[in-house]
Amino acid sequence: MGTESDCESMLHLAAEAFRARNFDLAADIYECQLAGAGDPGTRLELMVKRADALAFGGKFPEAFGEYRRASEIERLSPAHLEKLVEYLAGSVAGRGAAAGPAAGAGSPAGCGGYEDLFSCRVCLGFLFEPVTLPCGHCFCRRCLERERPAACRECGAGCGPPDAHGYRVNVVLGSLLAKWFPGLHRAGRLRREGNGLYAEKRLDAALDKYNQAILIAPMDHILFSNRSQIHCSLRQYDKALRDAEASCCLMPLWSKGHVRRAQALASLGRTEEALREYLLCLSMEPDCRLARAEAHKLLGDLLAPVSDRVPDHISGCSSILSSRAHVKAGLCAPLQSQAHGSIELSLVFALPAPQRAEVRGQARAEAERGLLLKRKRRSAEEEQDQQESRAHGHKRAKCEASRTSGGDQLDPSDLECSLCMRLFYEPVTTPCGHTFCLQCLERCLDHNPKCPLCKEELSEYLVQRRYCKTVLVEKLISKYLPSELTERTRIHQEELAELSNLNKNVPIFVCTMAFPTVPCPLHIFEPCYRLMVRRCMETGTKCFGMCLGDELKGFADYGCLLEIRDVKFFSDGRSVADTIGRRRFRVVQHSERDGYNTADIEYLEDEKVEGAAERELQSLHDAVYDQALVWVDSLKAEQKERIEGHFGPMPEKELELQASPNGPSWCWWLLAVLPLEGRAQLPFLALTSLKDRLSGIRKVLLFMAQSRHR
Repeated sequence: MGTESDCESMLHLAAEAFRARNFDLAADIYECQLAGAGDPGTRLELMVKRADALAFGGKFPEAFGEYRRASEIERLSPAHLEKLVEYLAGSVAGRGAAAGPAAGAGSPAGCGGYEDLFSCRVCLGFLFEPVTLPCGHCFCRRCLERERPAACRECGAGCGPPDAHGYRVNVVLGSLLAKWFPGLHRAGRLRREGNGLYAEKRLDAALDKYNQAILIAPMDHILFSNRSQIHCSLRQYDKALRDAEASCCLMPLWSKGHVRRAQALASLGRTEEALREYLLCLSMEPDCRLARAEAHKLLGDLLAPVSDRVPDHISGCSSILSSRAHVKAGLCAPLQSQAHGSIELSLVFALPAPQRAEVRGQARAEAERGLLLKRKRRSAEEEQDQQESRAHGHKRAKCEASRTSGGDQLDPSDLECSLCMRLFYEPVTTPCGHTFCLQCLERCLDHNPKCPLCKEELSEYLVQRRYCKTVLVEKLISKYLPSELTERTRIHQEELAELSNLNKNVPIFVCTMAFPTVPCPLHIFEPCYRLMVRRCMETGTKCFGMCLGDELKGFADYGCLLEIRDVKFFSDGRSVADTIGRRRFRVVQHSERDGYNTADIEYLEDEKVEGAAERELQSLHDAVYDQALVWVDSLKAEQKERIEGHFGPMPEKELELQASPNGPSWCWWLLAVLPLEGRAQLPFLALTSLKDRLSGIRKVLLFMAQSRHR
């Protein structure tokens, strides 16, 4: 008998072997530990873990027996059955992949009469009352209200909770889908009314609404699934099963349909089939808590010892448990089977891969023959009704689908921005559900942080600046209006090219003096300058000119080009731009665009000198630099700290005096901090002679020194 520490070490080794997928070793270790375990609770845990290892190791007959023996000690809890459910769900998923999905599975276009473009990725049904999330993807409002997702199902981006008004329908898309698919839209409204009646426990009235909806949209899997739930509530389990099977047939890879089918089967006492459906659901959606809980419950019932306390809802439980092969065959039945299989799971997993595939093929063929025989046993009247309903559904679906068969069915005015009256370009949808071109919306928000249509406050939306394009609107335009989109794109690119030219029609901010290499933080609050700064960012130039105001011309003839390094936005539309001076320019022509000033400009560069003139310039430069240091050092500590906090410290002398077309950086820093008016600073910006600029700075410093001594 080993010590307690030895036992713990061996159990740890077994757990490591299981994680490493060495299931045989794990099973052997647990078997050895079982030999020395006397406590019933310890034996139960070891037996379950050994059974888990045997199951994952492909020895399911032995595993099943071990689970049965463990259940004789104590009824197995959901925690005990977690690995078994995981194994069985994985086994079902593997068989489904081997068989291949049914034609049209998961594609609303194949069975609902509308294109996959107009489907919701949550319910896989028609996009009824579409809501656009901040990331730009659309889902049914009902799906979002039911799930309250923290992240988008399409892209995984966080979508956060809805606002105080709840999820708002995209007005443009909602109107468009109602226009294109009036039948499906009407069925969606009836479904919504039926849900309300069901919530009020008015089951017969709710059933009537769903009957009407199915007559309108007989290919909608959600309608059959929900009607199945109503039938279950009315204890009409045969009808519930029929509707659930119709839902699964229409959308085989929709997990909720299989949950409905499992619920109906369980209510009819067909426990093994119900368990298989729950496992199939978990193979599609591992996080489905309802399917997992019910699978645990049914497995616990099946594995429980035969006694007088067997739950009443399990029909023939004693006969099921007396024949282990029968249970295994039921779990082994292929994905499409509606009847009990006849091939034991142990046989299937014991065969080599090629023979295993052959056995599975035979099982599928037998299941299909069983389905045919079952259909033939239906009454002629029921079969005829179903055929008529199906034909009616296909006809209606074909009619609905034909509405979107080509671009000529779409009126460009359906996808037109209400602000610019042009085709949407980079469409974005606000939290209130209205859609605009990105640039149109931003221009409106420059003037007022409210929706241009409903006047709802958009301050929070404005500060986040999360303008994601509405994916579905973009896809519709690209698919159905390609020529109109090409023309719209051409116009946009021409506008961008014009705005990107840093010689012609350069935007001018009329405010203060700016100098090369010197930081110039700006508070942007006027709508025209909000537009100007945003355009600079959109074009990628990130540049605009800064000039002093002029009473006659509007702005001065000389200025400095500023580059935007960063912009911080506020909820009221204001922003703070961190800019820095780059190049000096002279204005050739003054003009205006969309409320702000523009100019044709030519850039200025310092004239270079050589020989004796260069040596004289170097001597003058060193003398003025030393003079500037004296003046800076004479400033009070708080003054110096304030200057350096705004403009940074004074730059060092540069090794190459004429390397920059603007001359030494310290000259511009000094001009920015000297107590001079803008009109006195402007001539320095216009000078192209470094010698003249240094001479002018020396005169200013001498004047400052004389003023201090007086």
